Amino acid sequence: MAAQSHPPVVVLDRDGTLNVDDKAIIASADDWVPVPGALEAVARLNQAGWRVVVATNQSGLGRGLFDVATMNAVHTKMHKMLAAVGGRVDAVFFCPHTRDDACDCRKPQPGLMHAISERFQVPLSEMAVAGNTVRHIQAGQAAGSPGHLLLVGKCAGYSAQNPPPDVPVGTQLHASLDAFVDALFAQTNTQGQAQAQVHQPPPSQ
Repeated sequence: MAAQSHPPVVVLDRDGTLNVDDKAIIASADDWVPVPGALEAVARLNQAGWRVVVATNQSGLGRGLFDVATMNAVHTKMHKMLAAVGGRVDAVFFCPHTRDDACDCRKPQPGLMHAISERFQVPLSEMAVAGNTVRHIQAGQAAGSPGHLLLVGKCAGYSAQNPPPDVPVGTQLHASLDAFVDALFAQTNTQGQAQAQVHQPPPSQ
């Protein structure tokens, strides 16, 4: 792989990828509980020179369920818990809108991905987009970024043989965030010989 002039970037979803997503909404810092092993996986990325950015839909803001100060308190807790294991998130990009707002930043729209690419001066094609929701992967695909679906949380019941509906063709599937990190390192070190399963279109009948 050719040398890059900029640090590589991984764009993670938040709810269900970094924190347990077993509530209707994360409305306070107390609600934010990390997925076991997720923060350590972020630290592994950081230690290998990757920047980690979060892209998250937070329609609770637009619906008045919590305010920006509350969301910031959630992210302060996230940053502190990451720091405790030697990890960090360089930035959090969020969409505050509801579905009815028809914005271009609510995933699966690609607006957040374009904003991250511009902010960090990384080509969209070189940003790895990973999360456990199809709409996060669709947002990456719409922006031209390779997608990595984590089969955890809401996608825990799926597999490479039985992928979620509407997952983009070419998406790599991983058992966990830690498994994604392993595969990403393998791709980086061996020019694509990764230990990942790739979703292919069904054969023609």
